[in-house]
Amino acid sequence: MRAAIYARVSTLDQNPENQLQELRRYCEARGWSAVEFVDHGVSDAKESRPALDALQKEAKRRRFDVLVAWRLDRLGRNLRHLILLLDELHALGIGFVTLGEGIDTTSPTGRLVLHVLGAIAEFERERMRERVVAGLRRARTQGQRLGTPNSGQRRTTRQRCWTASS
Repeated sequence: MRAAIYARVSTLDQNPENQLQELRRYCEARGWSAVEFVDHGVSDAKESRPALDALQKEAKRRRFDVLVAWRLDRLGRNLRHLILLLDELHALGIGFVTLGEGIDTTSPTGRLVLHVLGAIAEFERERMRERVVAGLRRARTQGQRLGTPNSGQRRTTRQRCWTASS
């Protein structure tokens, strides 16, 4: 069995080695040969992640039989992205295993658990976004200036204030 290992850390000061060690052990215990795809310093919110993009290209070429990830939040940006990615893998006959949640999509139970956990992860991410937006709103009402520091040029009120969607 050929495995693709995917690991990701969000910032450059983080190290993916903890994830990789566990993923390697998992594959070795099953006698799987593994190729590693690692995104280092890439947020899950990014539209494009170089290692994940390369992994998807290799999947389309059927270069591996199963994708092994440390946790769901390392792989998908949101529930929709995760489901599309896993549907693509399923259509290609590629299984998916996540160590953190103990999911194995080669079984119906594993697929159900995956969908439930994905929905919860997306819910938590939305809640976090709501908290950030509320904090920004509170800071503005308290008169704090938000945005990039003034680089010597006088800015208009419109330039100083920006919305969370900017």
